[in-house]
Amino acid sequence: MQENNKKQFKVSADIFASLSQRFLNLLIDTLMQLILFFIVLVFMAANAQASGDKTFIANLEKNTILQYSITIAIALFYYNFFEIVLARTVGKYFTQTIVVDENGEKPNSETILVRSLCRLIPFNALSFLGISGRGWHDTISKTYVVNKKALDEKKRLFDALEQNGKEA
Repeated sequence: MQENNKKQFKVSADIFASLSQRFLNLLIDTLMQLILFFIVLVFMAANAQASGDKTFIANLEKNTILQYSITIAIALFYYNFFEIVLARTVGKYFTQTIVVDENGEKPNSETILVRSLCRLIPFNALSFLGISGRGWHDTISKTYVVNKKALDEKKRLFDALEQNGKEA
């Protein structure tokens, strides 16, 4: 029986995304969600108009629960779609960062769902004020936002060292 002595790659702080990259991610992703919000709003208003509801916009302006519900649904859709499918949002593409698990791999769907739900925690943005530079949505879901190029290079070196260790 062959024993599996292969070491597992672990993400380290030297490849974490910087706070400025994380802030830029937030700005870009918020802008993208705002654009989605307006697209959804246009479709909802057009649907209301087509069905003869002339008071939709006036009612939406008064209904803060509906406004929050739409906003939350868009945020959950946005983060879940992009991070489950690509492990990157539009902001992360721009800053060349990526979401990974502790082994530097794409997180599974359940982990991304937890990550997205944790973004709804009030004051989540303040969690970045700590020393680690990781938000609650990172720590609770056990995910990391890292520099993609640095991750790829570090994994390549790790794999090369592992391969050389097997040959020795």
